[in-house]
Amino acid sequence: MNYILLATIAYFLVALEVILDKFLLSSKRISHPAIYAFYSGLLTAFVFFMVPFGFHAMTPYFAIVSIVTGMIFTYGILALFFAINKSEASRVMPVVGAVIPLVTFFLSGSLLAEHLQLLQMVGVAALIVGGLFISFDFPLKNKKKFFHGFYYSLLAGFLLALEVTSFKYLSDHYTFANVFIWTRWGVTLGALSLLLIPMWRKVILNSFGSFKNTKKEHHQTGGLFILNKILGGAGSILTKKAITLGSATVVSALVSIEYVFILLIGLMLSFQFPRIFQEKEDALGITQKVVSILIISLGVALISLKHKI
Repeated sequence: MNYILLATIAYFLVALEVILDKFLLSSKRISHPAIYAFYSGLLTAFVFFMVPFGFHAMTPYFAIVSIVTGMIFTYGILALFFAINKSEASRVMPVVGAVIPLVTFFLSGSLLAEHLQLLQMVGVAALIVGGLFISFDFPLKNKKKFFHGFYYSLLAGFLLALEVTSFKYLSDHYTFANVFIWTRWGVTLGALSLLLIPMWRKVILNSFGSFKNTKKEHHQTGGLFILNKILGGAGSILTKKAITLGSATVVSALVSIEYVFILLIGLMLSFQFPRIFQEKEDALGITQKVVSILIISLGVALISLKHKI
């Protein structure tokens, strides 16, 4: 299967995960982004079951890089959860989707000696422009031109781009399965490191009491959380596989497809859950998002010209 098609499937699964993230965080079923990131990280410990299927020792240098890469991913999704908790998912993800390919482009060029053709570079630029266009909160009547959570989105994009580039670097030296196992252990360690922050430690430890709650809503929340992490896990594996098969920059740029899915799904759900999915339905808001999608679609088309599915 072509890596672009693989990445598209992965981003659809991740889009579903982001929608559930927004629902669980904004509905207050999970009260704090740190709690969400903590349990998300702990669930990646499932990679212990993958040890017989590809694990082997790394040199101390690559082992450390792998663990740090996983920890960076945890901090990236923590910043992402803060952003999603504060704003519309269809605004947050475009900014993240713009920052990731931009940062990955520079990191891949300097660290991985990865170079794109002219049309692909124009495509990446179109994805970035489309992502930035949707980030402005029109009309610009006050000093606060960006949406709530904008700076968390920038931080999330930078950290996730760093993780993507590092994963590609590791995959050039070890098998995909081995790198995935080692980096997921880093994700788990990153989750545990959140306990070092007193404020976050308090809310995380307080959340342990919810396990004793037998209310139906808590059972539903647990079920949704596990389903959500299964979707995210599958999307993550497919994304990482696509990166190992092709260009880290191109796969990162294609993340913008993800928020096209998010916009459509979020818009549909906003009618049923208006307080959670606060998608702007006025003419200006819809026009802004549609134009952004068209620019992004152009970017995807240009990137795909040299990679037929």
